[in-house]
Amino acid sequence: MKRLCILGSTGSIGTQTLDIVRDNTSDFSVVALSCRSSLEKIKEQIAEFKPKYAAVATEEQADILRPLFPDTEILSGLEALVFIASQTECDMVVNSLVGMSGLEPTYHAVSAGKTIALANKETLVAGGALVMGLAAEKGVDILPVDSEHSAIFQCLEGYDKSQVEKIILTASGGPFRGKKIADLKDVTAAQALKHPNWSMGNKITIDSSTLMNKGFEVIEARWLFDMPASRIDVIVHPESIIHSLVEYEDHAVMAQLGLPDMKVPISLALNYPKRLKNDMPSLDLAAWGSLTFEKPDLETFRCLQMAYDALEAGDTYCTALNAANEICVQAFLEGKIKYLDIQETLAKILDSHKPSKGADLAEILRIDRDVRSQTEIILKG
Repeated sequence: MKRLCILGSTGSIGTQTLDIVRDNTSDFSVVALSCRSSLEKIKEQIAEFKPKYAAVATEEQADILRPLFPDTEILSGLEALVFIASQTECDMVVNSLVGMSGLEPTYHAVSAGKTIALANKETLVAGGALVMGLAAEKGVDILPVDSEHSAIFQCLEGYDKSQVEKIILTASGGPFRGKKIADLKDVTAAQALKHPNWSMGNKITIDSSTLMNKGFEVIEARWLFDMPASRIDVIVHPESIIHSLVEYEDHAVMAQLGLPDMKVPISLALNYPKRLKNDMPSLDLAAWGSLTFEKPDLETFRCLQMAYDALEAGDTYCTALNAANEICVQAFLEGKIKYLDIQETLAKILDSHKPSKGADLAEILRIDRDVRSQTEIILKG
């Protein structure tokens, strides 16, 4: 039986992970859960799965939970996330945290030799060289949970990676596919949160609308699969049936297809190398009739190009891009800035960034803090 620590257990990936655990109780047990703000939901999860540990954001939240669950050790703060990910008896850490908060727990879990099921792409966006280098040193597997990276992972199975010509990430195009700059000047957060295919958290949904999410996936793919940016392409595929593709040197292209449902990549990461049965409907290609593809509009959706630029620049440019994006997206969600201010601000951050070579964890965290402060100053005008 595989023992799981689920970081971000009340979010979309976390709750679907627990659905899979619920359906496969002989294969998985839950050692630890965590949440940031959904206290009622984690109460239900603790009651059902009876983890040995649970982590919440604040000590006030912990004080509410402790009398209710005397058999679960309730912890709080970032230190709690690091502890349950690295110091408990779990075999696998499912990291579905949002944003930069996922980096430190992942780093320490890898250091402790835990297998990682990674849904927190910011871990590799901000600290890819550091985390993947440590994983290689410790012999730790980092298994992708994102549907696109899971698809690439599956398409690479059984083949020599040296024979790969390129990786092709698919993108839905988000709610504003086909729009131009003039169309985006006055879009609202409510409009940007209406993703056509996937149900996700607010931050990742906004990132999907700007194509920054796809840019981050390019960066993540670079580190997961040791592939330079020049060999990672993006194609817009609005149906989200083909989840990504790999082209080999003989120009054969392998693709992974399926209905847009995150339980498939989650379950594969949880049970790898074996697959888990589920009750999802089969993909009926005849019913779909046709699948469409188009190039991304890099002039309108500049965030994707900026991700490529940051990756090519190397060092800590990706760390800076991630930090600034988190601040900008939150400001947009709170109605403090306009939609197009996101990419305008990111461009300013990249232009002014002073990179650090060979950054360790402390340096990455320092740059993250500094760039967040710089971004807030820019947004205040």
